[in-house]
Parts: sequence; C-alpha cells; structure tokens
Amino acid sequence: MPSRFIRELIPRRETHTSLGGVVTALKSLTWVQWAQFWSGWLAWACDAIDYVAVSLTVPRLSTQFGKSTSAITTALTLTLLLRSVGAVIFGMISDRYGRKWPLVANLLICCVIELGTGFVDTFSQFLALRALFGIAMGGIWGLSSSSALENLPVELRGLASGILQEGYIVGYIFAAVVNLTLVAQYGWRSLFWTGAGITFFAAVVRALVPESPFFLHVKEQEKEKGTDKSQSFLRKTKEMLKHHWLLCIYAVLLMSGLNFLSHGSQDLYPTYLQITKGFSAHDATVATIISNCGAFVGGAMGGWVSQYIGRRVTIICCVLLVGVFIPLWVLPSSFSALSAGGFCIQVGVQGAWGVIPIQLAEMSPPAFRATFPGVVYQLGNMVAAASAQIEATGGDNLKTTIMENGVPTVVPDYATVQAIFIGSVAIFVIVIALIVPEKHGSHFDDADDTDGEEATDHKSQMSSREVDEKNSA
Repeated sequence: MPSRFIRELIPRRETHTSLGGVVTALKSLTWVQWAQFWSGWLAWACDAIDYVAVSLTVPRLSTQFGKSTSAITTALTLTLLLRSVGAVIFGMISDRYGRKWPLVANLLICCVIELGTGFVDTFSQFLALRALFGIAMGGIWGLSSSSALENLPVELRGLASGILQEGYIVGYIFAAVVNLTLVAQYGWRSLFWTGAGITFFAAVVRALVPESPFFLHVKEQEKEKGTDKSQSFLRKTKEMLKHHWLLCIYAVLLMSGLNFLSHGSQDLYPTYLQITKGFSAHDATVATIISNCGAFVGGAMGGWVSQYIGRRVTIICCVLLVGVFIPLWVLPSSFSALSAGGFCIQVGVQGAWGVIPIQLAEMSPPAFRATFPGVVYQLGNMVAAASAQIEATGGDNLKTTIMENGVPTVVPDYATVQAIFIGSVAIFVIVIALIVPEKHGSHFDDADDTDGEEATDHKSQMSSREVDEKNSA
C-alpha cells in the first residue's frame, strides 16, 4: 500500500470530473452565475493592466525621471509590499458586507490613483501614488476570486479557476498592445490613463451585477441566529488563527514561491530583452505578448487538468516544465528563439498559477473565503516584493558584453541573473507544493460553523443553484 502522503497527491476517484459532468454543469448555470464570474474576471484583468503599466515602461520612466532601472523598480516593490494591507482591509469588509459594493469601491479607488499617476511630475510623487495604488490593488484579487468562484458548482471549479487567473494575462496582453501603439505615439502617461478608463468600466459592470447568492445565504443564516456581526467576525478571526495557523503558513509559503516565480519571470522581462539582448522597444513588446499567449494557454490548461490529477501534482508538473525551458529562455539571441522560450516558460508559470484561485478557495476556512485567499496571496506578494529589485541589483553586479551598432558594449547580464533566480525559486515551489495540504473537490459549505471549521456532512452543503431555488421559494 502506498503511503498516505503519496495517496493524497492524487484526488480520490469520486472527486474526478467527467467531461459530461462539466458540460452538464455549464448548461445549468444561471445568468447570475455567469455575470458573477465574468465581472470578477474583468476586475482581475484590470488589476493586471494597472500593475504592469510600470513593468512595460521601465526604460521610459528611467528617462523621464532620470533614475536607474533599480530605482524605478522601487515602485514595483512598494506596490507589492502594500498589497497585503489592502487585502486585509477590503477582504474583511467584503466578508462582512458583501462582494459587490466593496469591489466597486476598490475599483474606483484604483481608477482615481491610476488617473493621477498619469499627471505626476516628480519621482517622489510617482512613488507615493504607486504605494497608495498597492493598498487599493491589494483588495482586488480576494474579492474578484470569491465573487467569481464561490457561486459555481464543484464540477467547474478547476476550469473556472484557470480561466479566472488568466484574466491577469489578458490584462497584461492588453497593456502590452497599448504600449505598442498609444505609448509609442503619446508617451508612457497614456498607458496609465487607458488603465484608469478600463478600471472605471469594470466598476460599472460590477455595480450592475447582483450580490453573490452564496454570501446572501450565509448572511441570512447569521440573521436567523441573531449573531452580532462585529463580535462574531472578530471571534471567528481569532479562532481561525488559533486552529488554522499552520494552514496559513503553508499557504503564504506557496504564494511566496509562486509570486517570486511570476514576478521574477515577468516584471523585468521587457527590460531584459531590450538591455541584455539588444531588442528594440517594439520587438521586446511583441515578444512579451507572445510569452503571455503561452501564459494564457498554460493557465486555462492547468486549472482544467488539476480537476483530474489534483491541484498539487499539476503545480509540480508545471514548475518542472519551467525548469526544462530555462535554457531556451535565456541562451539564444534571436527574436524567434527567445519568443519561443518565453512562451514555454509562461505556459509552466501560469499553468501553476491557474490552479491557485480554486486551491486557495478550497483550503480556506469557510467563513473567510474572501479574506483568507486575498491575505495569503498578498502576504506572498509582500515576501516576493523585491523580485524585480533583486534581479536589477544582480544585473548591476553581473555584466556581459553585446554588440550594439557594431561596438562592444557592457550591459547588465539579466539573462544569467534570471536563470539563477527562477531555477532556485522553482526548486522551492516544488518542495512546498509537496507538503502543502489539499482539499480537492471539497464543497463550499454553509460557513456557519463558529470555529470556522469546514463541515464534513456533504448533505448539508448546497450549490449556488440550490441556494437560488431556496431564496426563490
């Protein structure tokens, strides 16, 4: 008999989802469930547009403010550091007052800050607004993922998780296209203004979509019991930390590794192509778009495959794929080879990430399905906040020589730095994925347990469709 550790890597047979079951579940979805999912997806795409606006314009920002690449990446570090603050604030508000209006407010705040970023004149002003943006941005992921996933039947979770996560990649590709067109003609500020407009549109869309039926059902239960919301929530928070502290540590470690993996392979990628490989800004942007097409494929595929072979095994396989293609990612010098390497690397990186929304939702104590995923994700972001600066500093200390206009030129060796960095992180992620717990196929319960424990009686658990029918009755 295999050990319990090995057996738990692969989901139980009864948790496997057949293709027919997926099709049946898709046909059963109501318009509210569809709207909940796509409004959450759009919010997450906007989060990406607003964040990568800095990554895509690092050389232009360096010229604008007269700062080095390492100094400009301070803005990325500040944003990631402060996202955990926003995750706590907006996550707690959402778990108490709903998914709808907290996310609308969150998006509007992001819109205002992005709009203001396009008008800054000094580097200090730029850093201040990016720090504030980090707080606002921190709430988006937890609110959008809970809105999108908690109302879906269990058969669709893996596929929906991958598609939701790829909202970030679609946002990245959109920002890259804007950088390729508007920014080339009107300057870096146009990218931030465009992001603000799209974010405002996402806020309007979310305002038109009804509140989460699952959340309304949970709050109706609390009302029937006469539970004091403030005291109950604080008490449940203490109980969650008391009973689930090890789960929180596992989740933060996993998120730290995956954030190092994604930010380490994405944030300085356009800069790496321009400086170390000698690409033009146009070619670097096109290569970035190609790599993100790979990310989209990987994310959707990873989420779907995890429904069959398990969440952790999918993560491990995808990260192994990253390790295999690191040489193709950094050794060639031609556009086609480097673009192929970027495509394959991002298939692995985002394949692993495609599992995360549903992995965290299933792991979460039920009363904290907006707070827990958002907080542990952003804490992982905080740990990985210095990814771009680590690579930029490594490039300052590790040099290589390229031919530029027929003249040998010494430039930062971002290729070697990123290969070492991503390889080390990949090993760390595999180790953590092996030990982190998994609740593959668990049902989202009624979330009324006072200790935040997940109920084991599946008969008492209802899908969002059953909730809708009960509310209608």
